[in-house]
Amino acid sequence: MPRPTRNAPERGNARIRLLEAARDIIRAKGFAATSVDDLCRAAGVTKGAFFHHFAGKEALGVAAAEHWAETTTAFFAAAPYHAPPDPLARVLAYVAFRKAIIVGEIAEFTCLVGTLAQEIYASAPDMRDACGRSIFGHTATLVDDIEAARLDRGVAGNWTAESLARHTQAVIQGGFVLAKAGNDPELARESLDHLDRYIRHLFHVT
Repeated sequence: MPRPTRNAPERGNARIRLLEAARDIIRAKGFAATSVDDLCRAAGVTKGAFFHHFAGKEALGVAAAEHWAETTTAFFAAAPYHAPPDPLARVLAYVAFRKAIIVGEIAEFTCLVGTLAQEIYASAPDMRDACGRSIFGHTATLVDDIEAARLDRGVAGNWTAESLARHTQAVIQGGFVLAKAGNDPELARESLDHLDRYIRHLFHVT
């Protein structure tokens, strides 16, 4: 759930600098390949400062997932896709917005918590759960608009607003995986185009 990246935290706030470093380095290298030395070097802090704020790398991973959830919540709350008065237009605008922010290097637009969850889901349950809270918390923000669109357009079927909201995240996260595997951001944009068509098909619009 991008896109916050490369913020400039105050130089005095070592904890925030470490969280920002974790956000960027883990997206580029993965959690296992990210060392405490990498994080300290990027954040411009000492190892003593690191261990003052975090018991270890896994504790930092949990905090980084929580920080990601906090910053992305604010980012998406301020995004323009909330503006249309029609709920289906808002859902489609969300998909368009997700496509529009697929820019820059792959590590800059992919999702920290998605990256973490794929790597550590079985080995670090506290991190996995923090990632889940972030992903499913963001998913929940789509539910009201999807349900309002269903009611507004009289759309029935054996699916729920919650399940479609989760599917949007499956497509987005899957698009990030394809972009990484193919080293091509266009593969992620293509996935969003198909998601747009799928939602239009569900709601019988063109």
